[in-house]
Amino acid sequence: MAKRLPLILILWLFTDVYFFQAVKVLTENPLIHWAYRLIDLIIIGGIASLFFLRRGEKFAQLIITGLMALMLLIFVPRLFSLPVLLVEDITRLFRGFPPRAFWVSELTMAVAAVIFLVVVFGITRGKHYYRVRRETLYFPDLPEAFDGFTITQLSDIHSGSFSNAAGVQKGLDLVNAQASDVILFTGDLVNNKASEMDRWIPAFAGLKAQYGKFSVLGNHDYGDYVRWDSETDKHNNLIRLKQVHADIGFKLLLNQSVSIEKAGQAINLVGVENWGKGGFHKYGDLDKATAGLPDNSFNILLSHDPSHWDAVTLGHHQHIHLTLAGHTHGMQFGIEFLGFKWSPIKYVYKQWAGLYEQAGKYLYVNRGFGFLGLKGRIGMWPEIAVITLKRKAQ
Repeated sequence: MAKRLPLILILWLFTDVYFFQAVKVLTENPLIHWAYRLIDLIIIGGIASLFFLRRGEKFAQLIITGLMALMLLIFVPRLFSLPVLLVEDITRLFRGFPPRAFWVSELTMAVAAVIFLVVVFGITRGKHYYRVRRETLYFPDLPEAFDGFTITQLSDIHSGSFSNAAGVQKGLDLVNAQASDVILFTGDLVNNKASEMDRWIPAFAGLKAQYGKFSVLGNHDYGDYVRWDSETDKHNNLIRLKQVHADIGFKLLLNQSVSIEKAGQAINLVGVENWGKGGFHKYGDLDKATAGLPDNSFNILLSHDPSHWDAVTLGHHQHIHLTLAGHTHGMQFGIEFLGFKWSPIKYVYKQWAGLYEQAGKYLYVNRGFGFLGLKGRIGMWPEIAVITLKRKAQ
């Protein structure tokens, strides 16, 4: 947060001052002007308070959640309405800068109002607005028995953020409705503690797939973002979390592989522990996970953080046909419309949502089933990915 604070404040100040020009055109009421400034003071004060709170504390998390919601409710409508003012200023540049037109300020407010409603929907309903995304991938060396084999991928459940049982069950019913051959989960079952899943074990245990359910750990599953009374407590939490995977019927892959057999042929599921660029832990060991696999085998990798694909997987001696990842959540905020895809997270992660291909190897980055921080999703809706494997004629 400290490193990004100057940029956050600069963007906030720019949009704040610029949008205020429309407010001043529409009203000279000092109470409205003071209310406008009061919101800014609340947000800036909230950001400043984070420097005095310990990361992982419940109160700090409440502050962060509230700030994210408030900033999105105020900042996003301003940001998307500013082009209206910008176009007017460009024309004013060639007209000797006459006073701003009243109707342009009205249009600016109308655009902001529409975006505000979209943000409200994302915060209130978007968290369970599940979307099924489908991809069909073709491989010349896919075993014939697996032609048409289907995978449902889930990622980033973050059960500690859930409160609406009906909303969660809606997503789980949608998963089962896909009737995929296998269900693969790519990490972050909880926010911090294994106990966050206690309430949800029966619901997630109801997920069904003919050839089984398999999972890996994500960065949040290790309990690194909360203060523990002792290292023993933290260690025991991880042991319990591993047991939770078993309780909900998932085979947890810890730098290991398993084979799925069908009609005398097989494909391999490879699972690594979390490996992420930058300050994230690099527990994943792809060498260990692929040890003993034949060179000509068909391999699907579960790796929570998509940065692992570029850094390790693509150049690995064992051919990985398909990597499934998550982690980014698509930042839970962005735009996807008619093939256009954008989110601020793209400036942090090269591969951040959807399907990527390089040299015949594929990566699919899931936008996530749950949510964290922001109690909702705006544009980047919660995802259930269904991938169909097809054999490509050679």
